[in-house]
Amino acid sequence: MMAVDSVLLTDLYQLTMLQTYHAEQMQETAVFELFVRRLPPERNFLIAAGLEQALDYLENLCFTTEELDWLANTGRFSSSFLAMLASFRFTGTVHALPEGTIFFANEPILRVTAPLPEAQLVESRLINLIHFQTLIAAKAIRCVLAAPDRLLVDFGMRRAHGAEAALLAARAAWLAGFAGTATVLAGMRFDIPLFGTMAHSLIQAHDHEEEAFQHFAAAQPGNVVLLLDTYDTEAAAHKMVALAPRLRAAGIQIKGARIDSGDLAEHARRVRRILDDGGLTEVTLFGSGDLDEYRLRELLDAGVPYDGFGIGTRLDASTDAPTLDMVYKLQEYAGRSRRKRSEGKATWPGRKQVYRRTAANGAFSGDVLGLEDTPRPGEPLLVPVMEDGQRLHPPEPLAIPRDRIRAQLAALPPVLRELQPAPAYPVDIAPELRELAARLDRDRY
Repeated sequence: MMAVDSVLLTDLYQLTMLQTYHAEQMQETAVFELFVRRLPPERNFLIAAGLEQALDYLENLCFTTEELDWLANTGRFSSSFLAMLASFRFTGTVHALPEGTIFFANEPILRVTAPLPEAQLVESRLINLIHFQTLIAAKAIRCVLAAPDRLLVDFGMRRAHGAEAALLAARAAWLAGFAGTATVLAGMRFDIPLFGTMAHSLIQAHDHEEEAFQHFAAAQPGNVVLLLDTYDTEAAAHKMVALAPRLRAAGIQIKGARIDSGDLAEHARRVRRILDDGGLTEVTLFGSGDLDEYRLRELLDAGVPYDGFGIGTRLDASTDAPTLDMVYKLQEYAGRSRRKRSEGKATWPGRKQVYRRTAANGAFSGDVLGLEDTPRPGEPLLVPVMEDGQRLHPPEPLAIPRDRIRAQLAALPPVLRELQPAPAYPVDIAPELRELAARLDRDRY
């Protein structure tokens, strides 16, 4: 299995820039900020996620002997540069939004302050880690908003874009409010509740469907959730009703039934009637199969009697908005504010802070993007999380950012919690920040 913790998991230009900095002895302090330029049309807000993995990366960053030997064999790098890399570590300071913080366009999610080579090298992997979980958390929270009183489970591992993506998607979805995941390693690694039923292959491997049901119930007596749509969904429901008394006599209760194909709405209505008429009113219905927040809303608005859903491909690949315009840009070097002026990609310069204003009832009323050294009314959102390359606090239990998301969601203006695009949440640019940008534009250094 490919290691994903190697420092070589980066873009080549990071190393070529580092060699330039080394040759020119450019070691002074740099400030970079990671932010999203603009929200996708389908998203009214985003949720900061992935900070823990980013801090792990920074704390453990180093070049191994094997990596240095490989770099030397490429012939691209000088011996003095490679010798410097042998002792390379991240020694900087990091400010960040706590995981689970709602944020908007142009607001820094994370700020790195470190010697220029250190701050530069980490760009690619930091974006890689924070972009993905932020993307998935934004998709997952929309599913939660569409089905707030239903059990939602991440089913997307097999369609995720690689092993790390599958694992971190389960984490991000759980932070956003999902009940759990089918990805077993996420249960072990993050203590996320696990959910699972069966595949059609178990049914097909038996000569009779009811025999498959019985064998599965005997093997998993505490989690009997039967898949009904391998052949005939309603016929399978009748078989389930017939089997229930025999299982009950053996001390086994059927917990639920899953429907994964066909007309999910009509099948659910028919199966619910069959189960209720057969005395299985306590058996829950669980739907899966190409679901997302729009389909969830459609099903629930129609009164379809599902108690929970498995969300797979469209969650783990965020199919309607598969990327964010997330960037990591230099804002200060050697004590001077810096500003990128590229057409359509200009940045706000300097070390910035986000100040969030709230109404008397606690609801968010607007943010101000300003300079860190010019405090403004409101709660400053960026907090210190690392100094001298070391965490300031132990990793938070995942329940804390999960609760943070829930509290922030309740404070969000209701129109932003809707699935359709809403008027943009107000993020004002402080006058002193505008003045700094204008001054840098005049100087044109």
